Amino acid sequence: MIDIRHLRTLAAIAEHGTLARAAEHLHVSQSALSHQVRELEGRLGVELLARQGRRLRFTAAGERLLQLGERVLPEIRRAEADLRRIRDGQTGRLHMALECHSCFDWLLPTLERYRPAWPDVELDVSLAFHFEPLPALVRGDLDLVITSDPEPLPGVRYTPLFRFEGVLILPPRHPLAARPHIEPADLATETLITYPVPPQRLDVYRHFLFPAGVHPARRTTELTEMIVQLVAAGRGVAALPHWAVQAAEARGVIVSRPLGVQGIWRTLQAASREGEADTPWLQAFLATARQTACATLGTIEPA
Repeated sequence: MIDIRHLRTLAAIAEHGTLARAAEHLHVSQSALSHQVRELEGRLGVELLARQGRRLRFTAAGERLLQLGERVLPEIRRAEADLRRIRDGQTGRLHMALECHSCFDWLLPTLERYRPAWPDVELDVSLAFHFEPLPALVRGDLDLVITSDPEPLPGVRYTPLFRFEGVLILPPRHPLAARPHIEPADLATETLITYPVPPQRLDVYRHFLFPAGVHPARRTTELTEMIVQLVAAGRGVAALPHWAVQAAEARGVIVSRPLGVQGIWRTLQAASREGEADTPWLQAFLATARQTACATLGTIEPA
């Protein structure tokens, strides 16, 4: 029985004091406003306004509707503003998963640049080492997956971010440091330090060791920094993106060598659902990620 327009009308009358001023504020005629009030009074069977000199006074019933409007109208205005932002592509959800620990080297500065420009986008980041992220993307649990191992899936679009080289890192005095590049057989007697994931999910195994039938000893740790420290201490060797070891290499605690004559180059991809891949907030994030990575990482190439 009570419409939102009725609450807005009564709020305007209370704010401006007269029907004429309220009608001007609402961009309607005074007669139309009077008719609307009488119509509502007829519906409810109560008087809402009473004359007090030249001004209008709200009855007890009118005051009750004003109280309702004070609670409801601000919520409606906020909802309308949110819907306008959604319509204009200013708000959304961006829950993402990373398939590489070292991606944080460029992701954190990307988020620092992105958040102020898109404050209404709900952001969440998780590491995808302990679950399958691409099926989670298809289900709608995630909105973006950063991966270097794209898997053809219906309804999933892959957008290239940049190309990077995976290198072997060694202690500076390691015998293999004298080689211009590393061959798979060179690692047969080495201990390979990796993240704690199945070997088939690591580029060094899939694209370098497995095709050559080489299976070195292995130890694992969660953190990139710990991998670098273990290598520097002579506890093994490791294969990591070159961008992730630049700082340690510049300090002289490790050296890096290409894996094979041509090296192993991979393209980092952003996977999203086809129907949401062109949303403004997602496209803005991908553009920010590319710009930040190119400005932050010195060893990558445009995709």
